[in-house]
Amino acid sequence: MTTEPTAPSLPHEPLSDPHLRRLIVGQGLAAVVDALFLVWLTLFVLELSGPGIATGFVLVAVALPRAALLLPAGVLVDSVGPARVMAGAAWLRVAVLAALGAVVTFSSPSVTTVALLAGLLGVADAAYFPAALALLPVIVPTEKLSRVNALVQGAESGGDLVGPAVAAGVIAAVGFDATLGGIVAMAAMAAVALSTLIRVVRRDDGAENDAGQEAGQDAVAGEQLSSARALGAGLRYAWRDPLVRGMLTAIALINIAVVGPVLVGGAVLADQRLGGAGSLGVVLSGFGAGALAGSVMAGWRPPTRRGWTVVGGVAAIGAGVAGLAAVTHVVAATAVASLVGLGSGFLGVVIVATLQERVPERLLGRVLSLVVLATVAFDPFSYVIAGLLLPYGTTALFVVCGSAVLLSACLVAASPAIRALR
Repeated sequence: MTTEPTAPSLPHEPLSDPHLRRLIVGQGLAAVVDALFLVWLTLFVLELSGPGIATGFVLVAVALPRAALLLPAGVLVDSVGPARVMAGAAWLRVAVLAALGAVVTFSSPSVTTVALLAGLLGVADAAYFPAALALLPVIVPTEKLSRVNALVQGAESGGDLVGPAVAAGVIAAVGFDATLGGIVAMAAMAAVALSTLIRVVRRDDGAENDAGQEAGQDAVAGEQLSSARALGAGLRYAWRDPLVRGMLTAIALINIAVVGPVLVGGAVLADQRLGGAGSLGVVLSGFGAGALAGSVMAGWRPPTRRGWTVVGGVAAIGAGVAGLAAVTHVVAATAVASLVGLGSGFLGVVIVATLQERVPERLLGRVLSLVVLATVAFDPFSYVIAGLLLPYGTTALFVVCGSAVLLSACLVAASPAIRALR
């Protein structure tokens, strides 16, 4: 197996090192690009075809290849190296966005054409996300992982918070073509910044020999005879390690019980109790602000007892979702949504940093691809659950889903491996 050696020790503060600055700027720009483009794509398809099934069709075209290719991408990250995979995915994103810009500017594209190009962005995302997570422990000292994760995830939360309003405003001011041109430029800047990191982890001759010896040992162990067996080795490790298994289960359960109720149920709640559908944007902004605050808190004040912090974070999310059942004013709903976001942002930093520290580097891409999969793959199930429960009212929806998350907090607390986590 090919690995990328850890870079030399870095200065005390993350932003004092130029490599880390490029990493944070590159990944932050990539996150903002994602947030802006999602809004651009949704509004463009609505403009192209009007309200209807076409928007859902295009968004599914992005989501399906991303979910289907995440696990194979994890194998690629472990065999090729996270820096190379991340840079390649970033440039693929630039190429696809530029091609989409050319199609939009010089022709009248069909929904199918837009969907095909959007699907290629899903392919790029599948490679980018696990590579970006796996790269951090390669160039960041262990004691700084929480802080750097907080900076990166904080940038993502900030993009989610301001991206929709910025994208919509810019589109209204300059149109779809110019807005997409700006998104392409930002994606190119991100790709340039991330490509420079390949040199940081480039192997010298001695490291090449060490990597070759390690690859030989892995081959003897039977983990690299084929991509399928390499994937199987990652899945077995994740299942057999109680800490990894418990955290993946918690992430999946939270995703199933929160995404659909907050988005679908939140829209109904806003219309019925909070003064109109427009208040949903205020509530979701509260969630984004909470997620940003949670990320910053986890990075600048890492918990001393991580296991119980994970339990508390899951419980806070469950309490917040259940609390939405009782709100009758947009201010109260925004405050409760902020609690859910706070727990989500805090947990995201703690869980990712913990896995980056503890999972063997040779398996890191595969395990982190499972983390991303648990985060994004269950959205359709969550929407279905929300749809099944909504006929019984928003109160029942939020109480049932919030209780499910609280139950998962109890299951997490019952795991000795998580309780003992420091």
